[in-house]
Amino acid sequence: MPEMRDLRGKDLGKANLEDANLKEANLSKANLKSAILHRANLEGANLEGANLEGAQLDRANLTNVNLTEANLNGAFPYRANLSSANLSSANLQDADLRHANLEGANLEGANLSSATIEGAQLIGANLEGANLEGAELDHAILAGANLTTADLNGADLTGANLERAKMVCVNLTGANLGGANLTEAQLFEAELTGADLRGANLTDAELTATHFSNADLRGANLARADLPARDLRGANLGKADLTAANLRQADLTAANLRQANLTGANLSSTNLTGANLTGANLRVVNLTGANVTGANLTGANLRRATCPSGYKATGNPPHC
Repeated sequence: MPEMRDLRGKDLGKANLEDANLKEANLSKANLKSAILHRANLEGANLEGANLEGAQLDRANLTNVNLTEANLNGAFPYRANLSSANLSSANLQDADLRHANLEGANLEGANLSSATIEGAQLIGANLEGANLEGAELDHAILAGANLTTADLNGADLTGANLERAKMVCVNLTGANLGGANLTEAQLFEAELTGADLRGANLTDAELTATHFSNADLRGANLARADLPARDLRGANLGKADLTAANLRQADLTAANLRQANLTGANLSSTNLTGANLTGANLRVVNLTGANVTGANLTGANLRRATCPSGYKATGNPPHC
């Protein structure tokens, strides 16, 4: 197919542009609704404000394309290459982005609600303020991505790689992060109420002012986590690794810490009212000033632990 360049505002609805060479073409505000663009080359093209609703873009080359404020509602960019693309304020609701390459893409303020982004590459992508409510991001690679103030309410991030991701003030209420890699992620003031973090890796994550109430953290890795004064009321931390974690003044009221590993953790002035610490490893733990009213410490290992009174645990087995 011959090269096409100036197609501004053209009506190309339902057009068959399969394998078309549209490199650096100007398609701003063009109508490409339901167009067929299988494997089309749109590298560097200008699609600002274009209508691509329901367009078939599978395996298309969209590197460095300008899709600012474009409408891709229900579009099918399956396995498309969107690396370094500008999708700021674009509408990608219900779009199928499975296994797409969005490395370094700008998706600031984009609407990705209910989009399917399974296995997509989003390394270093900018998703600040994006709407990802209910999106499917299972096993997506978001290492180093910027998700500041993004809305991921109810999103599926099972097995996703969020290593070193910036997630300041992100909304992850009710999100599924089971088995996700959040190593060194910045979760400052993040909302994780009711989130599923079973088996997630949060090693060295920044968790200042993060909310975990009623979150499921069973088997999660929180080694060396900094969680002072955190809201963990009713959180499920059964068998979680909290080795050397800082939980000073945290609220763990009615939390489940059954068989959790808290070796060397700081639990001073922590509220453990009604908490379940059955079989927990509390070796060398600092419980000075902690409130353990109604807490269940049956079978807990308190060897060399400092009790709420400030004195060392005594007896065999040691107890406070």
